[in-house]
Amino acid sequence: MTDADQRGSIFETGGVFANRELLRVGHVPELDRIVGRDEEVASIGQALGPATVGAPPENTIVYGKTGTGKSLVTRCVAREAHKEARTNDVTFQYAYVDCSDYQTETKASREMARQLATHVDADRDIPRVGIAAADYRDITWDLLDEFAVDSLVVVLDEIDKLDDDELLRSISRARESGKSETHVGAICISNKIEYRERLNERIDSSLQDNELVFDPYDADQLRAILDNRTDAFEDGVLEPDVIPKVAALAAKEHGDARKAIDTLYEAGRLAEKQGTGTVTVEHVDDAVTQAEVNRFEKLVSGTTPHVKHILHALALLTADNPDQAAFRTHRIYTLYETLVKQQGSDPLSEDRVYRLLKEQSFLGITESNHTGGGQGEGSYLEHRLLRDPEIVVEALDMSESN
Repeated sequence: MTDADQRGSIFETGGVFANRELLRVGHVPELDRIVGRDEEVASIGQALGPATVGAPPENTIVYGKTGTGKSLVTRCVAREAHKEARTNDVTFQYAYVDCSDYQTETKASREMARQLATHVDADRDIPRVGIAAADYRDITWDLLDEFAVDSLVVVLDEIDKLDDDELLRSISRARESGKSETHVGAICISNKIEYRERLNERIDSSLQDNELVFDPYDADQLRAILDNRTDAFEDGVLEPDVIPKVAALAAKEHGDARKAIDTLYEAGRLAEKQGTGTVTVEHVDDAVTQAEVNRFEKLVSGTTPHVKHILHALALLTADNPDQAAFRTHRIYTLYETLVKQQGSDPLSEDRVYRLLKEQSFLGITESNHTGGGQGEGSYLEHRLLRDPEIVVEALDMSESN
């Protein structure tokens, strides 16, 4: 084997994926790949339809749980609206701002300006820092006029994460206040159905009565979504039971298409790493377990070493005592003390560990309940782990190595 051959083998992909982009988070597919959301597509289309002929778009609020297609449908329909407007000799642009990434008015306003500048191919530097939110919006209004944009729609995803309503107020009043001649509208996406109640009356009135709720996907819809992405894999790679299994698991647990697609992708990655040439239901089970490990590792990544030792102790007790669901504070403390000393550290007091266990209960990692003792004993607190102990141990080991 030549050096070139050896270097090439390092990057062997295993022949599992034909187009893995179809299964990646953030990928916006063509409209014909949107499954189970015909009514929602039509509703967003009606809101944006006027903008494709040079009229004002309708402001809209979109609600729904994570993974119900809110962002996907909105971005896909906005892209189609841009194409439709061009056939009508109308200039329609849209900017997508993920407010979970840009949580301040200034950052979100800059991202709006940056995206618009990119879409219109403006040779304009958008400074990262040093100017106010209103200045970034002024850049946006200037670009709209300079490039004769007829309509702009700003998609504010996870808008409830924004620290105030000033950006939305400015967008909704841009033309009225004389900032721009362009018709400017907003589509606000939120996981919180009560979001609108937080808006002040003046902004709320500008949003008209357009509200759209995305329900979780059912098993049939999830299966159709996954079937529609099978060309992400090479022919013959997916075993027949894989997609039904992923769809059934997703429908039972959350109805989240994003997680279902990610599970399918992770199952493919596991098959790729193992070099099996096929994706099986066993790969799906392993992918689900790994996803749970990753989520728990992320959950505890910011906690102190002592909290991790406490959880490790509770997980080991749970694994070693399958007939016992909950454990007294003192028993957990005894094992915690041993683990800490093995690491060459000094343990906290038992009272402090008791308080940290109660904090984990508040965070939903454990469950703590007062239990009455036998004759001559007072009540005491028992703690139960709310995750599979093997997953907790693996996640804590990952956290230690990172």
